[in-house]
Amino acid sequence: MYLNADDLTPLYMQVAEWLELEILNGSLQSNEKVYSQYQLAEMFNINPATAAKGLSLLAEQNLLYKKRGLGMFVAPQAKEKIRAKRIKENLQQLVLQLVAEAKRLQLSQAELIAMIKNVDLPKEE
Repeated sequence: MYLNADDLTPLYMQVAEWLELEILNGSLQSNEKVYSQYQLAEMFNINPATAAKGLSLLAEQNLLYKKRGLGMFVAPQAKEKIRAKRIKENLQQLVLQLVAEAKRLQLSQAELIAMIKNVDLPKEE
């Protein structure tokens, strides 16, 4: 595993993003202990303070919670919160861009919807 040092996104945010993906894909479940700042630092070859900042970011968003002396844990409903946030922030932006491009190309709403319906989504396991 690695983080992209050339990316403009700060490393601590990349750590937070990676942890969100682990929660979304089910690798980390509600109330499950997450990696410590030292484990994350070793995994990604980064400073433990950077890893801690990524964990803190998710705690501030109420996606993780701290148990004193035990570490950080996935908050109940974290997966649902991440999903809702990503729909609002990521998908909504992509849809707006898609619709704007369709308008520039004079694509009808029906044509755009047909194109979307013809895209095969990955099957859920």
